Amino acid sequence: MVERIFMPLLDEGVEVYRPVQAYHVSGDVYIVLRSADYDPSDETWEFPPGSVVVCQKRTTADGEILAAVRRQELGKQSA
Repeated sequence: MVERIFMPLLDEGVEVYRPVQAYHVSGDVYIVLRSADYDPSDETWEFPPGSVVVCQKRTTADGEILAAVRRQELGKQSA
C-alpha cells in the first residue's frame, strides 16, 4: 500500500521535512518512491528514492508526522 511519509531534507539550515510517497512493506518499514518533481539538484533528501527506510512518529510545529529516520535492509528486522 502506498502511503505518505515525511522525508528529512539536508542542507536546509533548519529541520525540514518534505511529504513523499512510500510503499509500506510491513511494520515501520517503507520503500521511498520517486515523485514527479524530485530534483536532487534542488533539494537533498536524506534517503533518496528507492531507499528502504524505517519510519517513526515525530512531533513538529505542524503536529505529528511519520518521518523516515534510518535505512533498513530488506530481510532484516528493524530494532
